[in-house]
Amino acid sequence: MSSKSSARSVVRIPKQKAIKEKILGKDYELSLVFCKDTLSRKLNRIYRGKDKPTNILSFPLSKNSGEIFINTDRLDGFSPTYLFIHGLLHLKGMQHGVKMDNEEKRFLKLFNGKKEHLSRHRYRKSKR
Repeated sequence: MSSKSSARSVVRIPKQKAIKEKILGKDYELSLVFCKDTLSRKLNRIYRGKDKPTNILSFPLSKNSGEIFINTDRLDGFSPTYLFIHGLLHLKGMQHGVKMDNEEKRFLKLFNGKKEHLSRHRYRKSKR
């Protein structure tokens, strides 16, 4: 019998509760799911008509509840905190554009305690 161990990367979002409460309020019920390409593709196909995986999906369930799915296979240089904020702003009703970009930058600066450079929706990690 052979023993195999698989290394799993753990994705963490520092200050997750505080970020959620600041953007959506204390009474908002949020489900956060970390998924892989298979589930992301399936949900994207069913609910958006796009037969491909994506890095984040946000689903409002009611006025005070919603779900966010972050695909860990598709972080592609995005900060998990950025994707979380991006999803929360969608749940708040925001659409892509300058206003949303500015809000993302503001919340990243507020919760990361430093100014981060975003190049059109992206927080790039340095590649080695």
